[in-house]
Amino acid sequence: MSDHQNLLAEQRRALILDEVRRRGGVRVNELTRRLNVSDMTVRRDLDALARQGVVEKVHGGAVPVVETSSHEPGFEAKSALELGAKEDIARTAARMVVPGSAIALSGGTTTFALAGRLLDVPDLTVVTNSVRVADVFHTAHHAGSAGGETRPGAATVVLTGGVRTLSDALVGPVADQAIRSLHFDVLFLGVHGISVEAGLSTPNLAEAETNRRLMRSARRVVVLADHTKWGTVGLSSFARLDEVDTLVTDAGLSPQTRAEMAEALPGLVVAGEDEEEDESEGEDEVGVEGDEA
Repeated sequence: MSDHQNLLAEQRRALILDEVRRRGGVRVNELTRRLNVSDMTVRRDLDALARQGVVEKVHGGAVPVVETSSHEPGFEAKSALELGAKEDIARTAARMVVPGSAIALSGGTTTFALAGRLLDVPDLTVVTNSVRVADVFHTAHHAGSAGGETRPGAATVVLTGGVRTLSDALVGPVADQAIRSLHFDVLFLGVHGISVEAGLSTPNLAEAETNRRLMRSARRVVVLADHTKWGTVGLSSFARLDEVDTLVTDAGLSPQTRAEMAEALPGLVVAGEDEEEDESEGEDEVGVEGDEA
């Protein structure tokens, strides 16, 4: 990190978190010198990161929170983290969806945010193994309608069966069998962790297999992952990075991490920063109008 006096708090904390994960720990006096901010500012940043559960404060600095590779946070716990980043990612991903296409949304809080932005896209077919995602469409399409009728142009939603995880995803043999016979234009996939060595990973073995099945049924795979997912490794890897067509992430990544991602991934979109470029390139639209599941 170099000196940055005018960084926003969110950007500064992202840099601190990246440094903690890369080095295994940082000291307050180091951060004040590198970021050219006060001791009090750094301590406030560390307090905020500690409340998010991503660092642990120790005497004179902070270290990463060490979780077991099989630890799976619940949906509510994950929903409270990185809200701004998830909304940025969801907004960018929604612009990739073409009316009339068949898409899939996996379980996850970022795909949940995306679902809310797709309610006005007409004539979608949505396949999902997320109870929360399905409920977003169900609630919106029936709200205020006489006799519970679906409004014109509302999405057709296919919810797989399966065993419910702590993050409210349906996984296992029943989900896998339901997905096997389907084909969709694009999969929007949430992940627990992403790294060059481990690829995409999850703490849930059954979810890993269901995610593999989703990927095999999709013409294109778009991973939605905020910057805190980089460097996290779950119990089971289910895909290499070169099996992903596009990663949509947020502006919280350090330049060094962006370079590593761009090297390892076929496509990298930074939400917010790349939106103007996306608007001018029609090839970034990943649905195909009129295709059927």
